[in-house]
Amino acid sequence: MTDKIKSIIEESIQLKGKLISDDTLVKTIEDVVALLLACLKNGHRIWFCGNGGSAADAQHLAAEFSGRFYIDRKALPAEALHCNTSYLTAVANDYGYEHVYARLIEGVASQGDVLIGISTSGNSTNIINAFTESKEIGVVTVALTGATGGKMGNADFLINVPSTDTPRIQEMHILIGHIICELTEKALFTNPNE
Repeated sequence: MTDKIKSIIEESIQLKGKLISDDTLVKTIEDVVALLLACLKNGHRIWFCGNGGSAADAQHLAAEFSGRFYIDRKALPAEALHCNTSYLTAVANDYGYEHVYARLIEGVASQGDVLIGISTSGNSTNIINAFTESKEIGVVTVALTGATGGKMGNADFLINVPSTDTPRIQEMHILIGHIICELTEKALFTNPNE
């Protein structure tokens, strides 16, 4: 079992190596930080969505913005779309689960907001529908996916982790999310002359 544990850790390390050497992905992460800075400075909101483990990641990252990351500072307007279970179950029952995020985006999001969708396959229908609704109202879309990007590959910003292994992709999504949170928070709340 020791060898298997070490092998799993090594797989994660190797994927981080691929990520750090992919200049295109690193640049896209940088671009997303700039996008979120502009969004927040202009009084807009960040929305997150995902399914299963990716829903947990969406909620985790939203909390890093609305709560705090490293710096004691004011709350930032960020929320995961699945947190209202009464809404989620009603819309899933009445319209279908594929509509739960699009209807909420229609109801709460505004032009200039950002929607970050998290899906290891990139093929989650409810996120794809939310991206379609977002484009109609001027919400910028960011996709965190696995290697192919799937159908979410047409997002405004695509961060496609170079792997097809779900647990390793999810580990990278949290790493990338933490990088984005840290850099956004630092840019907003520290003295630029430091």
